[in-house]
Amino acid sequence: QVQLVESGGGLVQAGGSLRLSCAASAPTGSMYAMGWFRQAPGKEREFVSAISYRSGAKSYANSLRGRITISRDNAKNTVYLQMNSLKPEDTAVYYCAAAKIMATTDMEYDYWGQGTRVTVSS
Repeated sequence: QVQLVESGGGLVQAGGSLRLSCAASAPTGSMYAMGWFRQAPGKEREFVSAISYRSGAKSYANSLRGRITISRDNAKNTVYLQMNSLKPEDTAVYYCAAAKIMATTDMEYDYWGQGTRVTVSS
């Protein structure tokens, strides 16, 4: 069983930055790829970014590429999402998720956090 807890969301002005964190608790020896997804009001959940267990592979949504960076610290069991140049359309609840293999579709992820809300004001 993997438990995920996101933090770092909040209210920020357009053009600002936020760093989201996702702390994971998992059985010793577990190796999971991690992903970030987001869901805006009235919209479907969409892929944001993903990273393999050893950080050798990373993936970004085309619409966000260049403004976000995913990273992880396995010693701390934490994955991060640095978001820069935020726009009002980035307003959403951001979720982290864990999967056996890095993927860009939510159906591949087995475990989910409860989300952290990001609001970008214009």
